[in-house]
Amino acid sequence: MRAYFHTYGLPTLITNCSNNYGPFQHSEKLIPLTILNALDARPLPIYGDGGNVRDWLHVEDHCEAILQVLSSARPGENYNVGADNEQRNLAIVDRICAALEELFPGAHNPAMQARGIARYADLKHFVTDRPGHDRRYAIDASKLRRDLGWAPRHTFDAGLKATAQWYLAHRAWYESERVGYDRGRLGLSPSSV
Repeated sequence: MRAYFHTYGLPTLITNCSNNYGPFQHSEKLIPLTILNALDARPLPIYGDGGNVRDWLHVEDHCEAILQVLSSARPGENYNVGADNEQRNLAIVDRICAALEELFPGAHNPAMQARGIARYADLKHFVTDRPGHDRRYAIDASKLRRDLGWAPRHTFDAGLKATAQWYLAHRAWYESERVGYDRGRLGLSPSSV
């Protein structure tokens, strides 16, 4: 894209973002997988020691950033979109468990009762890390904030709770979305399966 701008004058804009979360996300991703597995009283897989770090950006904030870039940026510019919200994966799982306990306590969840488990946090399960899994993804979104005045609207805890509420209210959607995917482990080499 950048070459087309410099070579042919094509009015390009490039954005790069950090990890997104929110409604309608495929259930293979950490946040929806954790929410859905918890609701079904399935193990909550945590890769390695849970110390992998990601910056988390609510999908609505990402969309608003793209609109801001489209409406205000100079052609040829490149912007990173992030929330300055780096979290360890283990902390994410713990926060999801806490949000679910508030929204739909494990002690009242029939799937949890059937397994004799009272709290979602008791479903945490550490698994071998994926081969080549990056320890940290970081993004510097200061240019977007400085040049275009964009900032995320969602705090992480409020966005995470709203995401959990969405998945609770849209069970039929995620059941239809998972056709062909049973929320099993992805990212392993054929020799390690």
